[in-house]
Amino acid sequence: MKIIIIGGVAAGMSAAAKASRIDKNAEIVIYEKTEIVSWGACGLPYYVGNFYEDPNNMIARPVEKFIEAGMNIKIKHEVIGIDIEKKEITIKNLVTGEIFKDNYDKLMVATGAHAIMPPIKNLSAKGVYTLKDYTDGIILKEEMMKEEIQDIIVVGAGYIGIEVVEAAKHLGKRSVRLIQLGERVLLESFDKEITDVMEEEIRAHEGVELHLEEAVQEIIEKDGKVVGIKTNKGEYKADLVVISTGVRPNTAFLKETGIEMLPNGALIIDEFGKTSIDSIYSAGDCATVYHRVRKENVYIPLATTANKIGRIVGENLAGKNTPFAGTLGSAAIKVEAGRTGITENEAIKMGINYKTVFVKDKNQTNYYPGREDIFVKLIYNADTRVLLGAQIAGKKGAVLRVDSLATAIYSELTVDEIGMMDFCYAPPFARTWDVMNVAGNVAK
Repeated sequence: MKIIIIGGVAAGMSAAAKASRIDKNAEIVIYEKTEIVSWGACGLPYYVGNFYEDPNNMIARPVEKFIEAGMNIKIKHEVIGIDIEKKEITIKNLVTGEIFKDNYDKLMVATGAHAIMPPIKNLSAKGVYTLKDYTDGIILKEEMMKEEIQDIIVVGAGYIGIEVVEAAKHLGKRSVRLIQLGERVLLESFDKEITDVMEEEIRAHEGVELHLEEAVQEIIEKDGKVVGIKTNKGEYKADLVVISTGVRPNTAFLKETGIEMLPNGALIIDEFGKTSIDSIYSAGDCATVYHRVRKENVYIPLATTANKIGRIVGENLAGKNTPFAGTLGSAAIKVEAGRTGITENEAIKMGINYKTVFVKDKNQTNYYPGREDIFVKLIYNADTRVLLGAQIAGKKGAVLRVDSLATAIYSELTVDEIGMMDFCYAPPFARTWDVMNVAGNVAK
């Protein structure tokens, strides 16, 4: 059997590794359009901020190791078309320009996503960057490390945008502006009670300005290089601009195949990772994922999900029939905040009879150094009292608590059970009644 995998980053290489272990006789070919495989994009902002110096730390396993293991990896090869009837793909060698074809028995599409470029005038000016690919990180860090680059503007207050702000401040930049079109940061991922906490933390950094409900209209350039930006509310000086306004799946080359997609181009897959075409699978930032609470296919581009579904797809490419249990969209940001399950806004859209509880408490005992405020929001079913979503913001220990609540949602525990759950206690880490217990017990 011949398996072709398009894309060699998280999902693609997870699938290749798993399939090769299960079916040692399968011929596996991976086409990757860059020269880097098996790396983690989540490390990009921290590399840019010089929290670590070697970009190879982001690479889980170099391409040479996969080749030594017997995998046929073709780097700098871009798949530009698929004939689903012939089970044939068309590939372009990006080094030589040669175009050729290859046939498969089973195919996996793991092409990831690309940064969305909003309709802003002069986006091609020198000094305007995105942060999605490995090379983006190399280039952006080189510029950010320059002493003369002091005024930074970040457009888009999602996960990457906020982390780029932190990277710039870690480098000691004089001025950092975060400009968001919406009324809140992380508008789709967190509810207002939690984003209020995050926004206060962002503004607490000296030299950081947060602009909400403001639209960037134009990059101001001089001699082809950025010197500032113009918005619907004013003009601001900039030595460097980072565009972080979301991502879109790399699936344009599949539009004529008839494969079912979401409106944004994400490939719709079932619990086995299979698309609407029987022999074609997908996973990662180019595909949907089933949400355990929402009970539908959603687009949540996360590395954790990409790796997990990639592993499942690898098993199924090798002949197994393993289902994926679904995601909770669990995610975190260094501000520090984390979330899992659904938000209150999602509960409204779903028509659920729900209730919420929001608690401000302390993360640990008062007599051990390091006590901080911690904020918890729970969304739960008003009829069954089963936990549906959770968000926590604070400093020390906030994000790791979200892991416990993700487990609770996965297991369909009630807020009453969470109220009496036996969480770990010691003065440096929690109070005898942890904030999660308190939130569960306050829920009416």
